[in-house]
Amino acid sequence: MADQKPALYQVHKSSGADFTDFGGWEMPVAFDSISTEHSAVRQSVGVFDVSHMSEVSVSGPDAMQLMEYLTSNSIGELAPGDAQYSCILNNNGIIIDDTVVYRYPTTEGYLFVPNAGHGEQMTDRWRKAATKRELVVDIKNKTQEIGLIAVQGPDAVNTVESVATGEVSSIDRFTCQRSKISNVDCLVARTGYTGEDGFEIFFPVSDSEMIWNAFEDIQSCGLGARNTLRLEAGLLLSGQDFHPRDEPRTPLEAGLEFTVDMTKNEFIGQDVLREQERRGISQRMVGLRIEERAIARHGHPLQHDGTEIGHVTSGTMSPTFNRPLALGYVEESYAKEGTSIEVEIRGKPADATVQNQRFLDVLEPN
Repeated sequence: MADQKPALYQVHKSSGADFTDFGGWEMPVAFDSISTEHSAVRQSVGVFDVSHMSEVSVSGPDAMQLMEYLTSNSIGELAPGDAQYSCILNNNGIIIDDTVVYRYPTTEGYLFVPNAGHGEQMTDRWRKAATKRELVVDIKNKTQEIGLIAVQGPDAVNTVESVATGEVSSIDRFTCQRSKISNVDCLVARTGYTGEDGFEIFFPVSDSEMIWNAFEDIQSCGLGARNTLRLEAGLLLSGQDFHPRDEPRTPLEAGLEFTVDMTKNEFIGQDVLREQERRGISQRMVGLRIEERAIARHGHPLQHDGTEIGHVTSGTMSPTFNRPLALGYVEESYAKEGTSIEVEIRGKPADATVQNQRFLDVLEPN
C-alpha cells in the first residue's frame, strides 16, 4: 500500500483521477482514458504530475569527484545548465537505478533524479561513499521539498513559453535554466520520458498547485499514458526492464552502453563492464513487434523453434501504431533486427519479430 501522496493529491482526486500505487506513492494512473491522454501528448501537449520521482542535491568542493565515482557517465563534461542520462551501478556492474543528472545553471553543484522510492537509498549510498573516500560534499535528499511536473508533446514549447518568463524555446535538449512560472522560481529542463519534445519543471513543493494550475487548459495525463508513451520510445522502466535482484542487468545488456564512459578514471562497476566488453554478452535488450493481436506481458517467455531464448520485460498495445509492442531480453544470437521468434502468451506461441526498440523512429503510425 502506498504510504506517500503527492502535494497535488486532492487536486487530482477532485478532478476524478484514478490512482495507483507506484514506488510507494499513490499517483494518478489516468484522468481520462489512457488512449486520450497518450494521443494528446503525441499530437499536441499533455501535463504529468511526476512528483513521485526522487531528487537528491550534491554540492561542495568534491561534488564532481563523487558524482563521477557513483554514476557511469561523464559528469566532468557537464557545463552549468547541462543534463545527462546515466546509470547507478553496484560492484558487479548491475544497474541499481537509472537517473538524470543536472548541473545547476546558476549555482554550484548537481541535482540528480533517481526513480520513485529511491531517494533515501541513494542519499545514503552517496553519503557512505563520500565518507569512505574522505570527500567534502553536502548531500541532501530533497524529494519532500521539490515538486516536479512534465509538459510533453509537439506543442510543449509554446505552452510553457506562454506562461514562463524568459525564452524557454532557447533551452537546448538536455539542458536547463532558471525561469519563473506564475511568479514561482523554477528549474526548467528540456528533458522527458515520452519520446516527444518537452520540459520537466522543478519547483518548491509548496507551490505545486500554483504551477499545476498554470497548465489547467491542457490535457492532464497519468502514469498509464506515461508508460505507453515511454515504451513506444523504447525507454526502459526501472524495476521492470532492469532490477538489481529480479532482473539483474548491466548497461551493456540493457542497451544503455551510451551511458557508460570507460575512459573515466574510476567508477563503481567499471572493471566488470570492461571484462564484459572483452568477452561479450550472452543476452541483450531488444524491441519486439508482435505479429498477432496478442499483448506480451512482463515475464512471458520468448522462444525460437520451441526453445526458450529469453523473456519479455514490458509490453503493451501501442495506441500510436495500433499493434502490440514489447521489450525483452534475448540470447545474443537472436538479437539481430528482423529475426523471427515466438512469444508465449497464455500458453500459446505468438509470432514476433525482433525490432529496433526505438519504435517511434522506425514504425509508421497507424
